[in-house]
Order: sequence, then structure tokens, then C-alpha cells
Amino acid sequence: MKTIINNENEIRFNNNVDHCVGTGRLGLALTAEYLDELRFVQEHIGFKYIRGHGLFSDDVAIYHEYEENGETKVEYNYTYIDRIIDSYIKLGIRPYLELGFMPSKMASGEQTIFYWKGNTTPPKDYKKWTDMVIALLEHLRSRYGEEVLDWPIEVWNEPNLPGFWKDADMEEYFRLFRETFTAIKAYDSRFKVGGPAVCGVKDDVWIRAFLEFCSKNDITPDAVTRHHYTVEFPQISGHYAYSKLEDPDMRINNLQSSRDIIDSFDRFKGLPIHITEFSTSYTPQGVIHDTNLNAAYIAEQLSRLGDMNESYSYWTFGDVFEEMGVPFSLFHGGFGLVAANCIPKPTFWTFAFYKALKDKAEKCVHKDRCSVVVRTAAGFAGILWNTGADTSDIGFELPLDDGGYTLITKTVDEECCNPLKVWHDLGEPAYPGKDAVELIRSAAWPAVKTDVAEAADGKAEVHFSVKKNGVVYFELDRRTFTPDRGYDYEKVLSFH
Repeated sequence: MKTIINNENEIRFNNNVDHCVGTGRLGLALTAEYLDELRFVQEHIGFKYIRGHGLFSDDVAIYHEYEENGETKVEYNYTYIDRIIDSYIKLGIRPYLELGFMPSKMASGEQTIFYWKGNTTPPKDYKKWTDMVIALLEHLRSRYGEEVLDWPIEVWNEPNLPGFWKDADMEEYFRLFRETFTAIKAYDSRFKVGGPAVCGVKDDVWIRAFLEFCSKNDITPDAVTRHHYTVEFPQISGHYAYSKLEDPDMRINNLQSSRDIIDSFDRFKGLPIHITEFSTSYTPQGVIHDTNLNAAYIAEQLSRLGDMNESYSYWTFGDVFEEMGVPFSLFHGGFGLVAANCIPKPTFWTFAFYKALKDKAEKCVHKDRCSVVVRTAAGFAGILWNTGADTSDIGFELPLDDGGYTLITKTVDEECCNPLKVWHDLGEPAYPGKDAVELIRSAAWPAVKTDVAEAADGKAEVHFSVKKNGVVYFELDRRTFTPDRGYDYEKVLSFH
């Protein structure tokens, strides 16, 4: 199959791949392995924001109460949150402030979620809650300056699920949002505050009701936030969750329904949507996360998520993650782009490729269900993917000035970049030693190939073979040939 590219094309493509990435609870940022993985991700991709749970949970230790002269008083401790955010800033990333969960001393109940027991009940006293939120913002501004005004804020996480918000009480969540939003805007209206951070359970009902509530209370959120996962309910076996992927069109249509609901309100038409979590499986035991199939499926998602959403945040950057407890094995279906020991999974490269495309693009000239191509200052670049059973042959006729061009391809597929298979072939060691880790890591990088393409009569043709569950990145750049005196490459290869 060959597609003729028209240089006059300009296709809408909101490639915001590096806007935000998810993380395990913020307290994990106090560990060395976590920071090693984040440093690796930032060096190769470079996300702008990072979002995770547990900002106000007890392990970060911000909120405290004490008795003095028979009176209960409040004090705040920023020792850990300063250390966490200092580490983020050193790595070139800023927090996307998810306000949650509830400090145990402030909580109205004992309901918790996850291995680390994040409290998911409303506050006993909303004034204490908003005081804590504003005190934190004041502290952050005093420490980090006015850039804090640009750090996005989201009120809570998935309140439409009873595990994350007691009884999934919609009215109580709306109260939490109103009290929080009003307090923040009264402190400084320049802060950007969004919600309701719903997942895919009755998301249409919640988003519509949320906007009706906001309209009734004269509130205009700065963004509507929601989540996006793309698998059916999993089958559990031992420590692991096995799920079938859902039809990508169905999932994209679900996202479009949120856009349509928002735009049906005159007051909120065009309001930005932030997907503050997305992935395939919604469990940290989802074995698909470690596979090449995940990389290819996410490649298509990334080509389309910007059609109706301003931003989208992959859940998560690394496998230091403990919602269901400490992982038992190197490859365990963790959410991360990176496994332990900074081993990049195939999906890591999907993100790295899209970031390279964003950095180089002047405009998008082609996009379909298996590829996206952009015009660059030096030529063209693109990404191709294949979630089908057979090899896909894809070609492009590209409008270029006559002359030589360097064609660079980077390929990630089950044959050339598959650390999961190497780990399996080694016997699936739960805790591999140094030599095994190095071997697995060596198999976790794209296959790089170069060639020279000639443009004649104002065009050049390039062809790619994308194997099952493969992702291919290419660049076609004008070649400047500057051989040294006396050097003959062909003679070198044939010399005896």
C-alpha cells in the first residue's frame, strides 16, 4: 500500500504526548529506585507534569493535630512534600496537584483503599480541609515562586467509584469540589482547578451532573478531568490480571461523548478536557502493559487522543508502584513505561517516538488508522504501527526537492525489542541478578537502520514493513555528503 502525500495538507493533530505522566503515590518519590526510573524517563521523553495520589495521605505527613490547653490545634509539616517536589524540579518536571486523599485525623470515616491505606472519606470539617489546601499553596508559592500558579489542580480522584469516595456520593463530592474551588479562587483566581476526575463508570451521568451543579452554583471549572482505560473486565489468576482490549473506536467515541456533553452547555462550550489517567488495563497486575501489543495499541491511541482532549496523562511512568502491594516479580503487569532496573518496556518507545515527532513537526500532513506523518524542517518524520495478525507493508510518496536523503528507522516489535520474551526465555526469574538484568536491558532498545533515498522529479518513495504488534519511527532528512579526501566507502567495503 502506497499513500501519496500532498505537501499542502495540514491535518489537525494535537500531539501533547509530553504534557503529563502518572506516578505511584507521591510518597514513593522518597525512594532511590523511583527517582532512577523517573530520571531515565525524563532523559528520553521529558514530561512537563506528573500526577499521583496521596498528596495529603499520612505517609507524606502534611496534616497534624495536637492538644494544647484542652484545645485541638492544627499544624502542617512540609518536610516530605518539599523533598518530593525538589526532586521533581531537579528532573525538569512539575506536579499536577491531585488533591487527595484524606488525612486520617481529618477524615470522617475509616474507609481506605490500596495496600498503603489511602483514606477515601469526606472531611469531618470542610474548613479544616480548605485551610490545609490553601496553606499548602501558600507554602509552595513561597518556596517555588509564581510558577506554582501554572501547576494544574484536580479535586480528588475517581469519586464515581465507591472505593475512591465513600458510597460514590455525588452530592458530597460536588460539595468537596465547590468548597475547594471557591477557597482556591478566593486565594488567587489564577490557579487552574478541574474535576470531577471520573473513570469510565457512568462517566456521562457524572460529567453532565457536574456541569449542571457548576452552572447552578456559578462555577466555571478550568478543565473537565476524566480517565480512559480500554480493556474489558479482567480474569484473575494468581497475582495477575488478563484482559481483552476493547474496540478502539468504541473507546474514542466514549471520549467524544464527554466533549459533546460539555459543548452542549453554552457556558462551558470549548472547556478543556484533561485525561489525567489513561492506559490499556486499569490494574497494576495487567499483564498487557509489558507487551509489544500494548505499544502498538497505545500508538493508535496517541494519534487520536488529542482530537477532543487538550491533554492526556499515561498511567504511569515507572513500576515503583504499590496499590496492590509490593510487586513479586520483575515483569508483573505493572503500569510503568519502565520496569525495575530502568528497563524500558516497548510502550516507552511509543512515547519517545511521539515526543520526537512533536519536537520535529512543522505540521501534520497525513494521519490514518496505522500511521501519522509530519513535515519537518529537513524533510519528513512519522510513526507507523500494526495491531493486526500479519505484517503490514506501508509506503509513502513524499514531495521533496531532488537529491539525496538519509532515511532513519527505529523499530520496536516482538522480534527486535522484546525484553519480556528474553526474561521468559531465561526462566522468568522474579529477582534477576546483575548479568540477567543487563541481558534483558540490552534487548529493550529499538532496532536502528539507516539508508539513503534519492528524490527525483520532486518526489521520493519510502517503504516500511511493520510486523505484528510493531511500532516503527522514521525520519527522512536532507543528506549533506562531506567525505574526507581519499575516503571511498564502497572501496572500503570491497577492499581485500
